[in-house]
Amino acid sequence: MTEHASTDEFAAAAPALWPADTGTLHDQSRRALLELIKGPYLSGQRRPQLWSALLADQDAIRSALHNLFLDLVIDPVDEFAFVKKAQTGDFDAPSALRREPLTLLDTIMILILRQMLLATGRSERVIVGKEEIYEQLTVYRTGDEVAFQRNFNGSWSRMVDRFRFLARAGENRVEISPVVKFIVDEDQVRALSKV
Repeated sequence: MTEHASTDEFAAAAPALWPADTGTLHDQSRRALLELIKGPYLSGQRRPQLWSALLADQDAIRSALHNLFLDLVIDPVDEFAFVKKAQTGDFDAPSALRREPLTLLDTIMILILRQMLLATGRSERVIVGKEEIYEQLTVYRTGDEVAFQRNFNGSWSRMVDRFRFLARAGENRVEISPVVKFIVDEDQVRALSKV
């Protein structure tokens, strides 16, 4: 666990950061809010200062997100947070989140990563090799090997660079981010499994 700023640091009114500033959040809390909105998630391990600000100022950050029809999800054990569209019931709320189209291979890779995470203990890090994932995906290969390899490499790069579901842990080895368990819920798994 990382060291967290005390709530007292954030209790005082936020100072104006520029002459016309009317914001109510402190600098680091604003940066945490922005990181959440930019997505795909805020990692306490990678951004400890922003994580501390989020925890200390989470009520105000949650309120700011609600103004955008968004909800805050925090996993204090694995130290990550992300936003999702608020469950508004019958109220028709617009979506403030950008949707990222996934290829079929992207979707299958996410499901495999999620399955690998769920198969291990909660506190265990899950490190996998690129070849290990490739082997699991070969049953979905259609067409020639060169095209499949190109598509696989594209999906792999998106998982590492765009979605940040995989963090480099050595040559051709990655750690699966625990956020994958929460990004795809059971209903989505059932729907995707029918594809």
